[in-house]
Amino acid sequence: MGAAPTRWELLFADLEARFAAEEAAEREGTVADLTRAEQASIGLTERLRAVVGGGVRLDLADGEGIEGRLLRVADGWLLLEGHGARGRVQHLVPRAALTGVVGLGRQAVPSGARTDRLGLGHVLRGLQRDRARVLVRTTGGTSTGRIGRVGSDHLDVEEIDRARPVVRTVPFGAVLRVSEA
Repeated sequence: MGAAPTRWELLFADLEARFAAEEAAEREGTVADLTRAEQASIGLTERLRAVVGGGVRLDLADGEGIEGRLLRVADGWLLLEGHGARGRVQHLVPRAALTGVVGLGRQAVPSGARTDRLGLGHVLRGLQRDRARVLVRTTGGTSTGRIGRVGSDHLDVEEIDRARPVVRTVPFGAVLRVSEA
């Protein structure tokens, strides 16, 4: 039979256990701090890129919610394919128009394409070149027609379906979405 531990042996064993517990808690705290710091460096655009091809719901600044499959994400805008009265419809949504997104995971994907930096104006000029019929939803209402001009911070919508055609100039900051009409 072995001798019972002495008082000092018990004291040192207790100190050693406390030290190990403090060390483990410090490691856990450091890991948690590093995790929080990494999460703080991830932007919304990177999280949106991680769900490209998947379904999301976008909440817009006017309270409208649109659902669909996320097709593309750039730094200042995203492209969503939803369903409309006539079937599938694509929506170009400025990032600034978002008030919430449902359907994001915890993953993030950094930018991998040079086109991710294309601004809203560049995409709108493409729609202008195609003479595409669009519905432009703004904080003040909607305009339907063709894009006649795209400036550095605004676009002109030629509302040609009216009895008297009108050209409505819309600042980019008021655009909530541009959809196929």
